[in-house]
Amino acid sequence: MRHIPDDYIKFSKAWHFSPQEETLEVKKKKNSLVIGIPFETTYDENRVALAPEAAALLCKNGHTILLQSKAGDSAFFPDQEYAEAGCQIVYSAKDVFQADIIMKVAPLSDQELEYVRPGHVIFSTVALPMQKENYFRTLISKKVTAIAFEFIRDKANTFPLVRSMSEIAGNTSILLASYYLSDRAYGKGRMFGGLSGITPTEVVILGAGTVGEYATRAAMGLGAMVKVFDSSVYRLRRLQNNLGVRIFTSIIQPKVLSKALKTADISIGAIHSSWGRTPIIVNEEMVSQMKKGSIIVDISIDQGGCFETSSITTHSDPVFKKYGITHYCVPNIASRVPNTASYAFSNFFAPVLLNIGEEGGTENMLKRDPGVRQGVYLFNGTVTNQYIGEFFRLPYKDIDLLMAAF
Repeated sequence: MRHIPDDYIKFSKAWHFSPQEETLEVKKKKNSLVIGIPFETTYDENRVALAPEAAALLCKNGHTILLQSKAGDSAFFPDQEYAEAGCQIVYSAKDVFQADIIMKVAPLSDQELEYVRPGHVIFSTVALPMQKENYFRTLISKKVTAIAFEFIRDKANTFPLVRSMSEIAGNTSILLASYYLSDRAYGKGRMFGGLSGITPTEVVILGAGTVGEYATRAAMGLGAMVKVFDSSVYRLRRLQNNLGVRIFTSIIQPKVLSKALKTADISIGAIHSSWGRTPIIVNEEMVSQMKKGSIIVDISIDQGGCFETSSITTHSDPVFKKYGITHYCVPNIASRVPNTASYAFSNFFAPVLLNIGEEGGTENMLKRDPGVRQGVYLFNGTVTNQYIGEFFRLPYKDIDLLMAAF
């Protein structure tokens, strides 16, 4: 038998030349999810978190969906379409909350909070300006994982759902303004846009963010003359670049803005505040000097409004007149077109829910999806959003640290 030198044996062991155990990838166990979609009880909330097409995709992949009867009616999705998609139609919110994952648009109501049980995963908006400490303490006590639509980010580090709703609000605001401008009671019987030989509609837009950009696109597409005001030169420059054309832009200066408003037919309020109330940009005196029969659409009313004369209205009674100026001040304009808005939600959440099933649970999905992870404000009862923790004086921990230890 041939002798193998000791030095070679030492060398082979050091470099792992000796036989090793083969490491194979462990196949992730897929989860069959039970997803609940309750009826939206919040006033004027007409959207639904999943459209029937998205529900059908999830059901075909082995997941179960419990839909409270009539949950999709306001978005023009009848129960029959969901039943044909494979959903189970139930008749009480309590039955829906037997599911493991709850998909809502509005935050949970007080009644729904009673149905929440430990281990629930809640997808919904959080609507921070309207929330109270007790809302979060209740969810903490029940040790749920809660994910807010408005905090979720995408690979580009932007907020995809907020952007989708902002695009819808910007487009819809111009269509609403066009309708009321032509109305004999609230406007002056004038067509929005421009025709040869006729002075085009003048539109003043406050805010150069996503809402302002899409309002500008819609107005320009109809032939209007648009003037955009913002407090940030960067946002104005970005708007010009995104549009690819030169339009009138200005930093918000009272004299320049007041002059523009005096000749405007339409004024759109699209100022957004990161936290708290939107600042009032247009005071009552400036409104009183506007043309009679002109239209104000204050999209910023969600955060208090940027016109001093604005007061919250509803989808059923959306406008009022002051100084002869028609004001449209309905919060949540996207709910005016709930069918479109619901599809926007579905396009995002159907892949997320499929990933949860593929990854073997919500926790595994959150580990691998940093964008959705940013939307988590409660993880198993622990606050993970710094602002919520500091504002409501609740102890909080970093979500990334919690996931690393999970």
